[in-house]
Amino acid sequence: MPKVGILTFHRCINYGSFWQARCLVDGLRSLGADPVILDHRSAHIRRAELRCAFQPLLPARSARADFPLYASKVRKFAEAIASYPLSGAFEIDSPAGIETFGLVLVGSDEVWNLSHPWYGGRPLFYGEGVPARRLVSYAATFGNLPAAQGIEAYWADKLREFDGISVRDANSRAIIAKDLKRHATLVLDPCLQFPASPARSQGNGPMPPYLAVYGHSFPDWFQAGIRRWAESCSLDIVSIGYRNDWTDRQWLDAGPYEFAGFIAGSAAVATNFFHGCVFSLINAKPFVCTLSDYRSNKIGDLTRTVGAEDHLVSEETPLATYEAMLGEPLDPGIAARIAKLRLQSGTYLADVLQ
Repeated sequence: MPKVGILTFHRCINYGSFWQARCLVDGLRSLGADPVILDHRSAHIRRAELRCAFQPLLPARSARADFPLYASKVRKFAEAIASYPLSGAFEIDSPAGIETFGLVLVGSDEVWNLSHPWYGGRPLFYGEGVPARRLVSYAATFGNLPAAQGIEAYWADKLREFDGISVRDANSRAIIAKDLKRHATLVLDPCLQFPASPARSQGNGPMPPYLAVYGHSFPDWFQAGIRRWAESCSLDIVSIGYRNDWTDRQWLDAGPYEFAGFIAGSAAVATNFFHGCVFSLINAKPFVCTLSDYRSNKIGDLTRTVGAEDHLVSEETPLATYEAMLGEPLDPGIAARIAKLRLQSGTYLADVLQ
């Protein structure tokens, strides 16, 4: 099998980042490749990840009683990440000496987000020093960087060296078209392209039925809308991974496999995270999502692409919309659009793997 390198944010203590990497590895194996994740390391980034893991709600500080739970979550991520097929470790800004791959896939995740708080502006993700005879991207994104702003010539010149470019959102596609004068293929996030069988064993998780909450820093009006709907259905509200004191219960120490089972076992999902939407779609779960400044580009583009715009709510959203979006099955047209995009994404991957 051809060995394929994957360059992504594989050590993030984040459910979406873990599953993007895991699903891409498993998906490439299903296509006959031998994937290896390029194991970049950085002491600075590791400290930033741990700080975020233990203090995810800054400027509000975590209660000391939550620290052991967050520590357990970190350990579960470390165990799960150890299951990846990894290259030899190297410093993120000094990739010299890594074995040469015939093909390296850059992505998924916000690998080109220049304003990412600790990965932003790392030349490695723009291809500098990557040991590959061919360099392509899969489902890369510029994150919250608006297309109107675009990227400087320095970064655009690096991306011009890529042999193939695919992105997961229309905003990133527009940046490539404007600043590189080049076409980028729109593909699905690996979690949607190669959905994993959800882990049904939930450990310390709640017993159904429950409403799953994934995210944090939700506006008051969103909290009120969710509580009204859940109370009308006699559902407990359970928050995973982050403390939300307005919910009925917290599951702060859930690992990535427990997260997958938690969403799969829920009655419905309330989120403000991209992968909260993605895992709702994978499991055909009713969901509502509110946009934040940081995630508006990727969530807005995802929901428009698959036809799920009605699941985005705002302060003006009436209770009847919550009832429809959380209490009724997803529109069958959403699954049809995802199936069409899987074909498009699969064609792109088949071409680059040849």
